[in-house]
Amino acid sequence: MSRSISTIHKRSNPKRSNRNNIYLLFIILIVFLVVNIMPMDSCSADSKQIQEGIANEIIRLHVIANSDSRDDQALKLKVKDAVVKAMAVKFKNINSKERARQVIIKNIPEIKKIALHAIRENGYQYGVKVSLSNTYFPTKIYGDMTFPPGVYEALRVQIGGAEGRNWWCVMFPPLCFVDTTYSIVPKESKHKLKKLLTNDEYNTILGKEKVEVKVKFRFIEIIKDIF
Repeated sequence: MSRSISTIHKRSNPKRSNRNNIYLLFIILIVFLVVNIMPMDSCSADSKQIQEGIANEIIRLHVIANSDSRDDQALKLKVKDAVVKAMAVKFKNINSKERARQVIIKNIPEIKKIALHAIRENGYQYGVKVSLSNTYFPTKIYGDMTFPPGVYEALRVQIGGAEGRNWWCVMFPPLCFVDTTYSIVPKESKHKLKKLLTNDEYNTILGKEKVEVKVKFRFIEIIKDIF
């Protein structure tokens, strides 16, 4: 009988119970930290809103090579140069995305003709597809500017099988480099872009906007639940 009472006493030892609660709390806190401390960076609502604001004001140029061979990649740049040079003249006095869109749509047959001429002039028989559509882009660095990932409207020039690496720039406002060795966007072009964007949007592109990190803790609630 005394042995039985002793056994019950050991099983209900308050010190051991408290120790077990502490261990349990420690494990729960570790799991909580791993799962619930969420840095709200590029996926945050604010970042998404900024990306959408930028996308609402620009049109990108997206030239996709036939393949990743050295010759096809070189051809891609020549096609890009021809298209950029032709469209730069047409965009000279355009100050709105809507007007730029109208000019692009009207000139798609002409853009296709220009791209095909560049392809034939360099000895290739590839076809080319030209369209204006919404396209997802990952983070892209262009000169000293960084554009966040997301969906953007883009003039797409697909050469041949369009299975190679792509080249891109911002067609409106005109930021495309005619000289590909030039790695800094001119101040005049930046000024045009700045006029279209909010300060937050423009600073994000220039890398001046700090990424906001939000951390949520619920330790007190967990402690209350356990004790």
